[in-house]
Amino acid sequence: MGIVSLKYNFSFKQIMLNDEVRKYFISDVLEIPVREIRSVRLANSFLWKRYVRQKQGILDVKVELNDDSRVSIELQIRMLAHWDKRSLFYLAKMFTEDLLTGERYHKLKKCISINILDFNLNESPLYHRKYKLRDENGEEFSDMFEIHVIELKKQISGNKPVDDWIRLLNAETEAEMDMIKTENPGILAAVREVKVMSLRKNIRAVYEAHMREIRDRNARDDYVRAEGKAEGKAESVLQLLSLKGTISEELERRIREQKNMDILSVWLAEAADVGSVEEFEEKADIKNL
Repeated sequence: MGIVSLKYNFSFKQIMLNDEVRKYFISDVLEIPVREIRSVRLANSFLWKRYVRQKQGILDVKVELNDDSRVSIELQIRMLAHWDKRSLFYLAKMFTEDLLTGERYHKLKKCISINILDFNLNESPLYHRKYKLRDENGEEFSDMFEIHVIELKKQISGNKPVDDWIRLLNAETEAEMDMIKTENPGILAAVREVKVMSLRKNIRAVYEAHMREIRDRNARDDYVRAEGKAEGKAESVLQLLSLKGTISEELERRIREQKNMDILSVWLAEAADVGSVEEFEEKADIKNL
């Protein structure tokens, strides 16, 4: 039977509302004995901004450990440009958000970022990596920043607790969840939450609406990208033709209105090859399109 996938913010946030799920997930990813974690309090996921025009950070899930360390857990489905800079921006913002003007630096708390990615950052077979501030010889500068990257698309090669979390996040059916043989209380609690979400009509309806919104947004993004590519290629055709003579308003309009990338590619090659604008018009047969 199909289940509510955990690869989307709505369902991922739902299971993270469960104290046991949060506690064991953080314990397994950070390799902190669960007995040393007394509580994992959910915090406001909107990062404070000091100025009106300052960019605000919004984290999928933000928790605070019993020692006041901050942990952000973010699920990213699609590759973003400058993803690494974006991740550092959120981590730095979380680090500084509670330090008011004039306060001493000792109030700053350790910040840990857990990034779950449904795409590959590189060709390395490693699917769980931890980054810290160190010098070229590996000596630690500070433990105040820690970044974890978990890549869901890569082949799992071990049997660590974090591997079972990856299996759960990748599961698409109830049978795939049941194949995860574990006694981990956090994973078992997460499996129960997913099964309940998949059965409850109101949760399922919200999930389906969320999925439709994602599909519609992806379709809009694809359309915008296609429009942008067409506009860019049309501009290249016009730039080449401008070197061959005067371009009429009608010809410019027809070139800019063309959205077929195959036709624009042919026009680009012809614009580079012809000796004049008139020759291009005749060769491209634009008026008959």
